[in-house]
Amino acid sequence: MTTGDQPTPYFFAERTARTEHTEGTDPFEYVVIDDPDDGQRFTRYWDLEPLMRGPQPPPRWLVTDRAAVETDLGILKTGKEADVFLLERAVPGTDDLVVLAAKRYRSTDHRNFHRNADYTEGRRTRDSREARAIAKKTAFGRQAAAGQWAWAEWESLCRCWEAGIPVPYPVQIDGTEILMELVTVDGEAAPRLATTRPSPELLAEWFRQLTEAMTALADRGLAHGDLSPYNILAAGERLVIIDLPQMVDIVANPQGADFLMRDCRNVCSWFARRGLDVDEHELFGRLMASCF
Repeated sequence: MTTGDQPTPYFFAERTARTEHTEGTDPFEYVVIDDPDDGQRFTRYWDLEPLMRGPQPPPRWLVTDRAAVETDLGILKTGKEADVFLLERAVPGTDDLVVLAAKRYRSTDHRNFHRNADYTEGRRTRDSREARAIAKKTAFGRQAAAGQWAWAEWESLCRCWEAGIPVPYPVQIDGTEILMELVTVDGEAAPRLATTRPSPELLAEWFRQLTEAMTALADRGLAHGDLSPYNILAAGERLVIIDLPQMVDIVANPQGADFLMRDCRNVCSWFARRGLDVDEHELFGRLMASCF
């Protein structure tokens, strides 16, 4: 039973009562739950189309109960085109709880997709009206661009996850908001690679992992397009790649090879400054060979 896009308080009360029901009690005694407080909302996970939910089956840690309430916990990271918030999804009266990362592309008043044309060469826009509006940079065009970039990141996350490339698990996309796994270390958000000081052994292991991930992308004709130590997370001994809206088709995009070379230069420079003997040109050659 729904009202608009949200479950009614009656449905939520019924689900909560069933969760708390024990033998010998009346299963029809429902506790009426009011609407969520400010900063809260009922989960929309099952209200979304299947393609807007992450790869199935979802990980066991993900809360997907229709009775779950989502609560904003504050901002985690700001970016040029989007901000990342912490979002708690929990089922009241139970221990079912998970904290997710909510990436939200900003309103048209603040958005500045200043590198759109370079990254989107080779892509196709189905809606010709949207394409014209984006080209003219109208308010509608900026809104459409935000939706396209959110969807591009969503598709990239899903594609990478299904290919075994280390990215956060994509939970759902709803408009210009993407919910995804919050990558943590000891209960805290994982730091960016740029802020770490690894041992020589860990440094070499991280470069091996990153090379393997970049090769897996190149095998599919893709490059991250903006890879750097600032959009790679260090989750203990494991690296996780984030920020994927600009993923580039190396063959279809005329500047694809240039973007791949820049990715190689950015990561190799960081590892070389920390004492690892790496060569950006050697890495670039290996990745280009994987494309063909």
